[in-house]
Amino acid sequence: MSLRPGTVFLTDCPTRLTMEVITGKWAVIDLFALGDGPVRHGDLAELVGCISRKVLTQTLRRLQDNGLVERHVYAEAPPRVEYGLTELGRTLKEPIKMLTDWAVVHGEAVAEMQETAGRRAEDATGQRPAAASTTRDQRTTSSGASR
Repeated sequence: MSLRPGTVFLTDCPTRLTMEVITGKWAVIDLFALGDGPVRHGDLAELVGCISRKVLTQTLRRLQDNGLVERHVYAEAPPRVEYGLTELGRTLKEPIKMLTDWAVVHGEAVAEMQETAGRRAEDATGQRPAAASTTRDQRTTSSGASR
């Protein structure tokens, strides 16, 4: 792969399309959440947290349309639907784990930089930007790890 200007992630390049799919706001989080096996929609929404069911459905459909997630409907009453990673989706488990490990190690540094940038913006405008108003307590996950 060439890294010369104009050759990386061209508009019609499959690499760019793939990056756009997996870098959506919720895509990596949903793929990570599906890493341990199939999950029902409601359980996945609860596991991911802070995502509306509508946005979760849209994200899952996009991942399904791109061959990363499969939807399995069971012929039961009431109907049961589970989502899981496809073979192609499972190839992302290790890269996503590496990214998650990086975020655990460096998340606090990123959060501190956001707070610093928010203070600079506040000093310049006299108003606190919404993104910078997140407290350290709000940035912790249920497992206690910083985002």
